[in-house]
Amino acid sequence: MNFDAQRKRSALYGRIRSFFNDRGYLEVETPLLSSHLIPEASIENFRTSLISPYRDDRPLFLIPSPELHMKELMAAGSGDIYQICKCFRNSEQISPVHNPEFTMLEWYKTGIDAEKNIGICEDLVRALLLEETPESCRPPFRRMEMEEAFRELAGFSLQENLSEEALGEQLDRHSIPRDAGEEWEVLFHKLFLTLVEPELPSDRPLVLTNYPDRIPTLAQSIPGTPWSDRWELYMQGIEIANCYSEETDLDRIRDFYEKEIPEKRKNAVIDVLCRPDWTEKLTGFPESSGTAVGVDRLIAALLGDKSIQGVILFPLDAILL
Repeated sequence: MNFDAQRKRSALYGRIRSFFNDRGYLEVETPLLSSHLIPEASIENFRTSLISPYRDDRPLFLIPSPELHMKELMAAGSGDIYQICKCFRNSEQISPVHNPEFTMLEWYKTGIDAEKNIGICEDLVRALLLEETPESCRPPFRRMEMEEAFRELAGFSLQENLSEEALGEQLDRHSIPRDAGEEWEVLFHKLFLTLVEPELPSDRPLVLTNYPDRIPTLAQSIPGTPWSDRWELYMQGIEIANCYSEETDLDRIRDFYEKEIPEKRKNAVIDVLCRPDWTEKLTGFPESSGTAVGVDRLIAALLGDKSIQGVILFPLDAILL
């Protein structure tokens, strides 16, 4: 076990809290066990049960992110908030950058959009730099739009090839296998993960902006474009953070639920309970931007390590042995 890395991790937690506390954010603590989840078809979940002699058994789920309950707090008037917590995602490989149990830093800032949250994230990373942090993980951040990335790295315009048919033709053109009947999102991710993500510039942190709006999220759409107002941060080619201009229109949030719930039930191994009436708890949810950071990945990057295994004391593959 690397106790030197753990000492530095502990010190970085203190610096993260100081960064947000000094800026007036409220640190919150929300449940790791939840009776319902946001129906994200792309995420597999962990399920357990509440067993009680006083009531019927109830299914519960380990949260994949604290988003749901943090948004309830925002709607209730919490103001700017942040949290460092454990999250859980099932059916993913255990690898140098994946562990089913991981640590998330998530914050929500009122009155800003995703663009302004880039500056907050950049300031945070700058405040956390260590002596050994490589230049490739130090600000300033490079910025690139998704359309620009596809043009430069995949050799074609994504905006001009957004239909299912066009994406399929690009897969064939680049000899990337596909199966009949694969849906739009699968085709897009095959192209992105094969042609674009491995080639992203890695000489310094990269913010990749303007993702296709057809990817179902709770990010706002950019009016008059096929893009959503979101970005992801990469360090040395590894995704570190994800940020949205948060959707506040309750009708659009309900529409997201109505579309994602059947997709979740159709594709998920673990079916979860979703409460469409949860959207009513978001009445009054303010204009804001939220960012989620994979803490294990960020700390590994700051330490100059490309594996999260050295910054987690008990990675799951070690426990399973």
